[in-house]
Amino acid sequence: MTAADGDRDHVQSLERGITVLLAFDAEHPNPTLAELAQLTGFSRPAVRRFLITLERMGYVRGAGGRWSLTPRVLAIGQHYTASHALIELAQPHLLHLAEQTQESASLATLDGDEVVYVARVPVRRIMSINVSVGTRVPAHATSMGRVLLAWAPTEQVDDVLARHPLAAPTPNTVTDVGVLRATLAEVHRQGWSVVSEELETGLLSASAPVRDRSGAVVAALASSTSTGRSTVEQLERDVVPLLVETADRITADLGGTARAS
Repeated sequence: MTAADGDRDHVQSLERGITVLLAFDAEHPNPTLAELAQLTGFSRPAVRRFLITLERMGYVRGAGGRWSLTPRVLAIGQHYTASHALIELAQPHLLHLAEQTQESASLATLDGDEVVYVARVPVRRIMSINVSVGTRVPAHATSMGRVLLAWAPTEQVDDVLARHPLAAPTPNTVTDVGVLRATLAEVHRQGWSVVSEELETGLLSASAPVRDRSGAVVAALASSTSTGRSTVEQLERDVVPLLVETADRITADLGGTARAS
C-alpha cells in the first residue's frame, strides 16, 4: 500500500470522533463543549457535530451544558474481552495466583506509552487510584510496563521514550532514559521485573511476560502488594517464582513456549 492509498483509506472524521470520546477522563468526566474543543483542538461546531452523533448512538448524553459518557461505552470493552482468547484463558490462572499469594493479580497489555489492564483479580485494595479492567498507567513506572517494553521492538521503545519527559508519580520513579534502558535490559536478561514505589508510594509489584505461539510477548502478568506487607527481597524470593510459573502456564495455553529471551 502506498502513502496515497493510506491517505485515501484514512477516515479523518472517525478518528476525530474517537478523539472526542477519549477526551472524557477522570479529570474531565463532565466537560462542556468549549472544554472538549480545547482538549481536542477541534472547533466548537465540529465538536458539537461529533457529540450529537455520539449522543444519537447512545455513547454520550448532554445536560445543563455539560456532557458525560453513558454506560454503553462499556460494551466496547466487553467486545474486546469477548474477542480475545488470552483473557479467557488467563482468568483461572490469575485466580489461582491470587489464592496462592493472597494478593491482587493482573494481566496487562501495552498501548503506546501506557499499560492497560485487561484482566484482574483483586484481593485487597492496595492503591489509592481505582484499578480495574481498562485502567491505564504509565509503562515506565510499572513492573508490567517494563516487562512489555523489555521485549518490545527497539523502534517502539525509542518512540515511547522520545514522546515526552518521563513523568514522576513518586520521588522514586526512574525518569532518566539511560537508566531506564539499562533497567529494561536487566529485565530482559532475568525474565521478570520488580518495581517498588515508583507508581505510588507504598506500592510494590512484580511482573513476568506472557507469550503467544509465535514467541512474542503479548501481555504482562503481575502480582501487587504493599511495602507494609512485603519487601522487594521477599517478593523476589516468594512471589516471582510463582509468577513466572503462572505466566508460563498461560503461555502454554496460548500454544507458546516459555523462553529466556
